[in-house]
Amino acid sequence: MRGDGVSARQETGRVVVVTGAAGGVGAELVKRFLTNGDTVIATDLSPDAIDKLSADIGARDRLVTLAADITDEADVARLAEAVDGNGGLDVLVNGAGFFPIDTFENTTPDRWRQVIDINLTGYYLVTHALLPLMRGRGWGRIVNFGSASMYPGVPGQVHYVSAKAALVGFTRSLAREVGDDGITVNLVTPGLTLTGPIVENFPAELIESQRKGRALQRDQYPQDLVGPVFFLASPDAGFVSGQTLNVDGGMFMN
Repeated sequence: MRGDGVSARQETGRVVVVTGAAGGVGAELVKRFLTNGDTVIATDLSPDAIDKLSADIGARDRLVTLAADITDEADVARLAEAVDGNGGLDVLVNGAGFFPIDTFENTTPDRWRQVIDINLTGYYLVTHALLPLMRGRGWGRIVNFGSASMYPGVPGQVHYVSAKAALVGFTRSLAREVGDDGITVNLVTPGLTLTGPIVENFPAELIESQRKGRALQRDQYPQDLVGPVFFLASPDAGFVSGQTLNVDGGMFMN
């Protein structure tokens, strides 16, 4: 391996796992990696959503879809088996998320655990199960999805923001542990992105206030996140690790 960790194999023809793959952002990432010539193992909670993703995208020779709950150890083990069957792992994108709105007073312990499990513990379970398939290869990329909501704090989402803020420590500490293997670990923090659930469930005035608060005063779309994630998953980002890349149109400048 060259000292800079770059090889033709790692630029294209990689094995990529995307969780939360049937969502608006996840589906765009799956398409981008497939366009690059990579093999993508795409997983999401809903069997119907993951089947629709497969039908919409095609590329069946390089797209493997698997319905799985990232908070369920047995499901995560099945995901690891699918990855192992493709000869190992080059890129892991932890993109699954769940962002309900609940006042803190009305947040039950069960709801708290549900949100923390999906947005934090699930990232641990997937990464813990798949990391052995990445180590020992001299190269690897892990990209975690946080949220720019951790910068200002958001009323009604104490559980969600707590989980996403915890991913900063998860990302930095893991980056320290796997650096000797040539593996980078980074965090992307998107602003409010207009996916289907956001448009359907968030007040129009909230979406408008987000737009007006940005340096780039327009809505944020899933396509806005594809380039930054693809960069962090590429050989070009070989010396970037433990970092938080905020992609929110210039609302929060850190």
